[in-house]
Amino acid sequence: MQIDLLNTKGEKVSDLKLSTEVFEGEVKEHLFYEVVKMQLANRRLGTACTKTKGEVSGGGAKPWKQKGTGRARTGSNRNPLWKGGGTIFGPKPRDYSYKVPKKVRKEALRSALRYKVKENRLKVFDNLNLDTPKTKNAVEIFNSNSLKSALVVMEPGNNNLKLAVRNIKGIKAVEVAGINIFDILKYDELVMTQGAFEKVEASLR
Repeated sequence: MQIDLLNTKGEKVSDLKLSTEVFEGEVKEHLFYEVVKMQLANRRLGTACTKTKGEVSGGGAKPWKQKGTGRARTGSNRNPLWKGGGTIFGPKPRDYSYKVPKKVRKEALRSALRYKVKENRLKVFDNLNLDTPKTKNAVEIFNSNSLKSALVVMEPGNNNLKLAVRNIKGIKAVEVAGINIFDILKYDELVMTQGAFEKVEASLR
C-alpha cells in the first residue's frame, strides 16, 4: 500500500509506503462510537450545583412553637416546601470522565486512518513550514490543495503554522500528541506532515 507524498503546491514528490500493520484490515466503526463517547464525556464539566436546606442562608430559628398553633409543625423556614428553601436531591458537582482500554483507543485510531485512506481523504506533505506566521500564507497552501475542512497534524515546534491557521474557518492544527478520533471524523480531510505521519504510524505498529 502506498499514497502520494505531496509538496505545498499539491504536486507529487514521491510515493509514501504505508505500514501493513496499521493500514491493512477492516474499519471498526463501532470503536469510533466508544472512543468519541469517552472524549465527549471527559469534556463535561459537571459543575451543576444546588443547595440543600442545610446550605441555604437563613432558617436558624423555629418559625413557631411545635404545638398549640393549629398549623403544621416545622423546624425551619428553609426546608424544601417553603419559598426560598433548599432543593431535594438536586445535582451536585460530579466527574463524568471515564477511560476505555488503551488497546481499544489504538485500534480505533488505526481504523480512523484506514477509513481516511479508503475514502482518499488522507494527504501527506513533505513539509508545511512557513517563514512567518501569516494566515494569508497558510490559506494559499490550503486553497491550492482544495482543502476547506481539514485536521492538520504536525510535528512539535511548528509554531508558525499553528499560529497561521488559528483564524481559518474549517481548519484545525494539532501536534502529534493531540491527534484524536473526534477531530479526525469531524473534518473532511486529514492532513499530515511527513514527520508527523511517521511518528503516528510508528506509535500504532
